Amino acid sequence: MCGIYGIYQLDGARAPVEWLAKMGRVTVHRGPDDEGAFAAGRCAIGMRRLSIIDLAGGHQPIANEDESLVVVCNGEIYNFRELRRELEAQGRRFKTHSDTEVVLHAYAAWGEGFVARLNGMFGFAIWDARAQTLLVGRDRLGIKPIYYCNDGRRVVFASEAKALLELPGISAEVDPTALAAYLELGYVPAPLAMFRGVRKLPIASVMKLSPEGMRIDSYWRPPTAVAPGVSADEWARRVRERLEESVRMQMVSDVPIGAFLSGGIDSSTVLAFMARHSTEPVKTYSIGFDGGAAERFYNELDYARQVAQLFKTDHHEILVRPDVVHLLPKLLWHMDEPIADSAFVTTYLVAEFARRDVKVILSGVGGDELFGGYRRYLGEHYMRYLNWLPAAAKRGAARLADRLPSDRHSKWLNYARLAKNFLSAAELPFAERYRAYIGVFGADEAAEMMNGKPARRFDAIAAAFDAAGGEDVLARMFAVDAYTQLPDDLLLLTDKMTMATSLECRVPLLDHELVELAAQVPASIKVGGGELKALMKRALADVLPREILYRTKRGFGAPMGAWMKGALSEMLAGALSRESVQARGLLHYAPVARLIEDHRANRVDGTDKLLALLNLEIWCRVYLDRRSSADVAEELKEAVA
Repeated sequence: MCGIYGIYQLDGARAPVEWLAKMGRVTVHRGPDDEGAFAAGRCAIGMRRLSIIDLAGGHQPIANEDESLVVVCNGEIYNFRELRRELEAQGRRFKTHSDTEVVLHAYAAWGEGFVARLNGMFGFAIWDARAQTLLVGRDRLGIKPIYYCNDGRRVVFASEAKALLELPGISAEVDPTALAAYLELGYVPAPLAMFRGVRKLPIASVMKLSPEGMRIDSYWRPPTAVAPGVSADEWARRVRERLEESVRMQMVSDVPIGAFLSGGIDSSTVLAFMARHSTEPVKTYSIGFDGGAAERFYNELDYARQVAQLFKTDHHEILVRPDVVHLLPKLLWHMDEPIADSAFVTTYLVAEFARRDVKVILSGVGGDELFGGYRRYLGEHYMRYLNWLPAAAKRGAARLADRLPSDRHSKWLNYARLAKNFLSAAELPFAERYRAYIGVFGADEAAEMMNGKPARRFDAIAAAFDAAGGEDVLARMFAVDAYTQLPDDLLLLTDKMTMATSLECRVPLLDHELVELAAQVPASIKVGGGELKALMKRALADVLPREILYRTKRGFGAPMGAWMKGALSEMLAGALSRESVQARGLLHYAPVARLIEDHRANRVDGTDKLLALLNLEIWCRVYLDRRSSADVAEELKEAVA
């Protein structure tokens, strides 16, 4: 695990190797153990290393015998031992025991198509001196990020956008198209990045840089073709076997390893199979919030403790009352881009806690997407019942729901919130219903909010639906998630927040072979009878206790909505004051003020929208104003005081 970065001169000039040191310094948290660089003519590549496999011999960059091929790689290749045996059988000789050297020899043996042979999470760069080309690639699900900038003369790339901002000619300016997309979704979808001129490499892509220019090709697509005629019991058997194998493969490590444990199905599944393949008690880490009813709503420590006792883990838990005012500027600096997902706070806190003991952590991230764990996946199921009602009755129900108060930190007000969302979108086409379920601001709302319209609108959801295809509703929704929210929200925050603490996080539920298997399961089995994760529960019936499999789901987030009505109310008012909003010049103040008032009065649950706006302003102070996170935190604290 590390951070990688590099330069390729399209114009043939010497790559300014001195830039590598700048990019390495600003991303030292990704790899505090080691650093390395290589330069030859038009190409220069470098890395910061967090040593996980082959601690002594895994220094990067790694070159072949005559330095005609050189590689840097961020992440882990889980099938590297199998690939190594195959390559050695071909006569290829290795000088280290690292998985990164396998990437180098795989390219030498199989050419540019070698990436399809890799099972792992990765971002890599391979310099081929003979062809004068640089290949920069990203894993299938987008677990590891790659940012790049092409100014026509050169292309620079890095695991984090902040590394690019260290270079001359790249300034921290907002891309209006990315800002509009951010307001609509609560994250910036690839290939956009929030900085003008900077882009994110899409999932499952390889960027080829050569004297002829830049080309980006995709080598994998999220599958959508289901396999009918297989029984639910047979699917359960296949899924259980692949789940266990995915976890087993991702336990490879030469340093201490642990697991995040919330007590939900996903993290408990990972732990259960880790326990089967570990000779020692697995180290587990859980987090809970200290406070009132809203905090207790998110507290899952009792469930986590139950699972830890079941599998006899070395369990660690922390109860926190986080200093959010202090944390937000720091975490948004690490994020590179603003985000409206409170899970980035929780993920950072539990990662920081776990890093005291371990360097590698396994997480249950991705299980909800893969096996139908979100309520939005039941939208089409409930639509069948709603469609039995006359049109007048449906309109009446929507008007009634719209008048209900809503809040996500109360059981009944949360039901009202969900009912509002469902009924308000019921008359829309399928793709637009999905957009309504996952969006933050509607397109018209975002346009009203922005002070000036972008030259074009990038509709990531429409593009993802066009790419997804397929007839199975659930398979299509997962494919859309896999192109958008999964890599650019959930996996991005997981990578950035764990790397902020120099912790490697692995996500075995997103093993691509498991993804391809699960995608074949029809929705009628995956969420049969309107039951979330119905197949996963069947597959794990003899692995996890019923009270864990069927317990009420909680999101891995923080009670930001409640805090913005209480402890963070003054900070919110200060950061989004008329003076602040007008001085920034990105948004109109009137809709911002109206949203704050409606949220405080429980007329709407404005948590996601307000968090999007709050984090945008804090991000602007850190990146656009070029202020330290500590300085911004002090300013925010003054508002609270």
